[in-house]
Amino acid sequence: MKQLKWLSYPYIFWMILFIIVPLILVFIFSFTTGDIRLNGDFQFSIENFQRFFDPLYLKVLGKSVNLALKSTIICLLLGYPMAMIISRENIKKRNVMILLFVVPMWMNFLLRTYAWMTLLGKNGVLNFLIKKLGFTPLNFIYNDNAVLLGMVYNFLPFMVLPIYSVLIKMDKSLIEAAEDLGANKVKVFLKIIFPLSLPGVVSGFTMVFMPALSTFVISRLLGGGQYMLIGNLIEQQFLWTGDWHFGSAISIIMMAFILIGMAITSKFDKDKEGGGLW
Repeated sequence: MKQLKWLSYPYIFWMILFIIVPLILVFIFSFTTGDIRLNGDFQFSIENFQRFFDPLYLKVLGKSVNLALKSTIICLLLGYPMAMIISRENIKKRNVMILLFVVPMWMNFLLRTYAWMTLLGKNGVLNFLIKKLGFTPLNFIYNDNAVLLGMVYNFLPFMVLPIYSVLIKMDKSLIEAAEDLGANKVKVFLKIIFPLSLPGVVSGFTMVFMPALSTFVISRLLGGGQYMLIGNLIEQQFLWTGDWHFGSAISIIMMAFILIGMAITSKFDKDKEGGGLW
């Protein structure tokens, strides 16, 4: 056991250097003002958090939450039926279908988003086909719908896989018992399947909503830089404005959202998958 302990030291060092230290720095920057990087002249303050409650920034947050919520609901509406279909297939087909969901995730996130620009662009594939059919080209890109499409495409697997993992563990005898007692398919779904799959739904909701809320690549590429989301605002503070203090404060606020989401998810994930909520 003592020899195995040494194997964990590189991992611990990596966590401290690239996770703990950056988090501490973000925390310090969020609660300070002044040029801490050059001459160490800084003051502790909550001014950065107060700035975030400006109506302009709250509007950005509202737009981000709106798009993230829409994309999460669409992913749920598309992902739940797909998860049910996969879970009911035989193991060979099931593994192939899951692989088809996972394989696109092996490709770089940026490249997957660029691919949609090729399809939706003014001179893209879709408008090329529309022109060939004799119609006027449509504006598919650089709007909310394009950003929403990019979110759904990139984050759909994060909804399907948690729901699938719960459905596959579900006790089929409960469904058979309900059917034997005269319940139709709608009642079986509403009274048995959906309540027992809620842990997977909540996990999927969190896994989609959080990255959708903080994304900046999708909105920058498919929104054409015309749509400022909370992720773009953080990126702007660090890369362009140079206000690391305000950017760190927004990051801390986003981390609070994530922690709240994790706390909600943990209430449903305590060994309840497929076994009921009570």
